[in-house]
Amino acid sequence: MKFPKVYPLKEIAAIIGSTYVGDDNYPVHGMNEIHVVESGDIVFVDHPKYYDKALQSAATIILINKEVECPEGKALLISDDPFRDFNKLTKHFRPFQAAGATVAPTAVVGEGTVIQPNTFVGNNVTIGTNCLIHANVAIYDNTVIGNNVIIHSGTVIGGDAFYYKKRPEGFDQLLSGGRVIIKDNVGIGSACTIDKGVTGDTTIGEGTKIDNQVHIGHDTVIGKKCLIASQTGIAGCVVVEDEVTMWGQVGVTSAITIGTKAVILAQTGVSKSLEGGKVYFGSPAQESREALKQMANTKRIPELFEKLK
Repeated sequence: MKFPKVYPLKEIAAIIGSTYVGDDNYPVHGMNEIHVVESGDIVFVDHPKYYDKALQSAATIILINKEVECPEGKALLISDDPFRDFNKLTKHFRPFQAAGATVAPTAVVGEGTVIQPNTFVGNNVTIGTNCLIHANVAIYDNTVIGNNVIIHSGTVIGGDAFYYKKRPEGFDQLLSGGRVIIKDNVGIGSACTIDKGVTGDTTIGEGTKIDNQVHIGHDTVIGKKCLIASQTGIAGCVVVEDEVTMWGQVGVTSAITIGTKAVILAQTGVSKSLEGGKVYFGSPAQESREALKQMANTKRIPELFEKLK
């Protein structure tokens, strides 16, 4: 998430009430999670296990809960609770805006687009030309939808990320200030849920078709011309490259990559990155020929026991 202008480090520190290491006017351009940070971004870290990863990342401002040696050319924001203060920054720069109308006045809707009754279109949403948005769809703030997109009833675009920190009193939510971007010629079925990024974008690539009852988690990037069948669940921060096919009830864990033109058969559990151009089955996923061979051999176990008698 980029800020509306470049802020000096001193001003950012004042917003969250923290001390800092670095020049007062050190430039701060935005804030992001570690997998998408760029120069000028703030990243937060609150566990010693991840200090080095954050300090050595592309981020140039590290929100951290211990005063450590500051890498050359970077700055530190010292906080007793970086998670809380990251949320403070999200609230400050991307505050929740209550809707005053079913289609917000700040929404931009392209020529030829049809929005059916009882659909909600939030603040600062952009919808391209010749789209068809069916009844009872909810499109949250800041969503960007391309041209010739079809979204069926009951789908929710832009809900919060499922991202929590365990506290003694319960679970504390990491606030979502990102967006959903849906490219041209995408089709989305009924009762799908596509969560916005925490600070970045959840993206659905051009020409991808999504069946009913599919969930796509925060900051996930789906490539071009993918096919995703019903009841598939994809966790956050996943990269699905172009022309991937996922059949029904596939489950995908977070922060992995599925290569171009991979085919994942129904009810497969994907727990690690997969190479493109292959067919996968099983839980955990493996190449389908091997998985089906193992199933066939398992069925022969009673026969083999009989032969051993």
